Amino acid sequence: MADDARPIIIKRIKKVSGGAHGGAWKVAYADFVTAMMAFFLLLWLLNSTSKEQKEGLSEYFSPTTASTNSSSGSGGILGGVSLNTDGAQASAVTVSIPTTTTEINSEDDEDSEKKSEEKKYAEQVAKKEQAYFEKMSDSLKVAIQQNPELAQLKDQVLIDITEEGMRIQLVDKDNRAMFRPASADLYQYAEKLIRKISTIVVKMPNRISITGHTDAKPFTSRANYSNWELSSDRANATRRVLSSSGVSANRIAEVLGKASTEPLLPDRPMRAENRRITILLLRESPTLPPDFM
Repeated sequence: MADDARPIIIKRIKKVSGGAHGGAWKVAYADFVTAMMAFFLLLWLLNSTSKEQKEGLSEYFSPTTASTNSSSGSGGILGGVSLNTDGAQASAVTVSIPTTTTEINSEDDEDSEKKSEEKKYAEQVAKKEQAYFEKMSDSLKVAIQQNPELAQLKDQVLIDITEEGMRIQLVDKDNRAMFRPASADLYQYAEKLIRKISTIVVKMPNRISITGHTDAKPFTSRANYSNWELSSDRANATRRVLSSSGVSANRIAEVLGKASTEPLLPDRPMRAENRRITILLLRESPTLPPDFM
């Protein structure tokens, strides 16, 4: 029965260290040889290509720039020339990147044309506005001269056309002031003069700036009250007369008091003519029509 017992087989696995006979060095050697081949190939390419071809290679592999000049031979890899296996040059198809110079020039031309048309339109509007100001200025002068009560004040009404617009100035004279001394109370004839001016102003669409001016004589009649307050109050008094005469409040752009900072006669700051009210009808920026261009 002992012969029928199954034999016991023991397998022993012998571990053999790779040592100098392992295969890992082959992988490292293969990587080294591949790298050397790539390095020598690069040296050969650098030595066998021209400067223009090198620039073409640089532009081709640049992530932010691309060459679009196909006439110089640097628009593709090796300037449109490829190398075959034996080092000879072989023809290749060069793909160039289409430029948008024509489109850019076209847009620039359109912008220039539009700006030119806008400039012409603005000039036409300015000429019409200038003619309109001159017409209204003549109408106002005639209206004052035809009024017997106001005709004697015509020398105290100065009308001119400036870069800012049509300016109407009501100036004092030694023997005739527009306001009572040291106050913002208009004389009756001065109020009538402003109302006559409003009959012309109300027909015009322009916004209005009203400014009060004084002479250089210090104001001492009241405490904490100076020519600044006096000139502002006189400008506001003028505004109230214009508004009560039919001039829309929406047209009043500003009401200013400048004291004696802008004298009418700079070389004679104490003269009565420096005390004045300026009514300025402002030039308006031309508005382009909806169908323009």
